Amino acid sequence: MNYSIFIGDYTYSSWSLRGWLLLHRFGLPYTSKMVPFDKDSVANQLADLKPAKTVPTVVTPESDVIWDSLAIAEELASRHPEAGIWPSDPSLRSLARNLAAEMHSGFMSLRDQCPMNLSVSYSDFTPSEQTQVDLARLDLIWSFALEKSGGPWLCGEYSAVDAFFAPVVGRIAGYGLKVNAAAQAYVDHHLADPAFRQWRAMGTARNVGLPWYSRDFTTKPWPGPAPLNARVVEKGTPENDACPYSGKPATHLFEVEGRVFGVCNDFCRAKTVADPAAWPAFMALYNKA
Repeated sequence: MNYSIFIGDYTYSSWSLRGWLLLHRFGLPYTSKMVPFDKDSVANQLADLKPAKTVPTVVTPESDVIWDSLAIAEELASRHPEAGIWPSDPSLRSLARNLAAEMHSGFMSLRDQCPMNLSVSYSDFTPSEQTQVDLARLDLIWSFALEKSGGPWLCGEYSAVDAFFAPVVGRIAGYGLKVNAAAQAYVDHHLADPAFRQWRAMGTARNVGLPWYSRDFTTKPWPGPAPLNARVVEKGTPENDACPYSGKPATHLFEVEGRVFGVCNDFCRAKTVADPAAWPAFMALYNKA
């Protein structure tokens, strides 16, 4: 049976990204349900899931409701010890829990001054003094963890603590924030990670602009890996007969590097066009020829 996760808008909902990564990155079965930020309040949209009032909220196969990200991480780790949600090494596990807890309750200036917006990257943003204090703290704790574990993730292999810091990486990339070399290498590792890229691509595909997240700064290209050249096309003969995601007939066409492919619906086409290399199912098809 699947978990259900209720998430906010991909581009803006930092906590939703954390919860989704805890399921998606560790290969757990789930279905996601969107709670749009431009509709009714989140609390009203979750009224049937009392006492939840925020995203992400996870509903277990037994219909239990979990509405806090740390609680989601701990419950999933208890239910799926084989998934590696926390490091197996006791010393690294305690470090990971320390770091995740600090993220859960700290870095308030960074979070307040730099709300996550994965659709843009700014070139002329100046962080406040307190945000610079938060960045210095990130330099310290990330460098400490990476040195202790040997990387490339904070505690060696990808674990829950990396899911917790993924939206911080989005803020650093989006606002052009300066961190030390070790921290920047960690940021770059996130930006290249297929799961992070998939989440961002789905935000691009959904294409919802929420003006209260916009800032009046000069923009620059997103600092992550450059996507393959792709665009929507309405006519052509696709190389594939079946959608690589669902197996249904390939009816919605797009072009990647001059080659035509098809998927079964608009959203899958838009998310693939946004970043083709983020999607292993598509890339298996692309590389097959």
